[in-house]
Amino acid sequence: MTAIPVLDADGLAAGRAALASPIAQQPIKQHIIHETVVAEMAARRAGTHSTLTRGKVRGGGAKPWRQKGTGRARQGSTRAPHWTGGGIVFGPTPRSHGGKVNRKVRQQAFRAALRAQVERGSAAIMGATGWETPSTRRAIEYLRQAPDGLAVRPLLVVVEDLDSVETRSFRNIVGVYILAGVELETVDIVAARAILVERAVWERLAGEPAEVEAVTPAPKKKAAPRKAAPEGPGATRPAAKKAAPADETPAVDGAPVVDEAPAVEDALAKEAPKPKRTRATKPPAAEAEDAPAADAAPEGEEAS
Repeated sequence: MTAIPVLDADGLAAGRAALASPIAQQPIKQHIIHETVVAEMAARRAGTHSTLTRGKVRGGGAKPWRQKGTGRARQGSTRAPHWTGGGIVFGPTPRSHGGKVNRKVRQQAFRAALRAQVERGSAAIMGATGWETPSTRRAIEYLRQAPDGLAVRPLLVVVEDLDSVETRSFRNIVGVYILAGVELETVDIVAARAILVERAVWERLAGEPAEVEAVTPAPKKKAAPRKAAPEGPGATRPAAKKAAPADETPAVDGAPVVDEAPAVEDALAKEAPKPKRTRATKPPAAEAEDAPAADAAPEGEEAS
């Protein structure tokens, strides 16, 4: 027999409860569910749309012009439908859109919708949580630890009291909707992809107390999700690891490895001979000073 999981205070499926016989024995008939859903959605319409006929539009009591002699068509009122500002022909009027569905048919559709959710694995019973203060963070963790069938959205949470701590904890989560047990209908069950029902509400809907059987072995909590690495041009990169100092280098075969590259480079630099400074390496200014003047007169001769 199909069973429904019962969640503990942490959201783990610590127990299972057998379906009540009215729900377990109810065959799933799609046409009954469809008929009931259409009737419930139609009954939710306000039906307050209204228009005025020519008899309700104000004005038009006097004849626009005389019957004969004007050359125009005869008219009796300016509030006729073909006049601007006139009445509306066959317009909508206030009415109820709800259709009648037999009580037993509605009950069968409701039970069939519940059974379909249970067999799909997207329904669970919320046991006593023991929460004293509302906390959205705790409610998110509760749903994360819940069975995978409750991870889909939209998720419908059916509670006994709309002012309870559980209601104020779940109502700020995106894709999670809260509904009182007395307002639950077939269309609400069908519209939700998953449903979480408080135990007191479930027992009232099933018509009998839920007999919870412990699950063995006990389920374990899921590991916390890892934070994804940042992406995009503005994402911060992790800091590079600092190089280990020379005295902390890893050991190979029990002996420490010493980095001798800097010492060898220093020794080679000291032993390398210095290049001799040649005339070609002098700067142009020095060469100009060393070169004799071309126009200088030889010694012992005077300029003429």
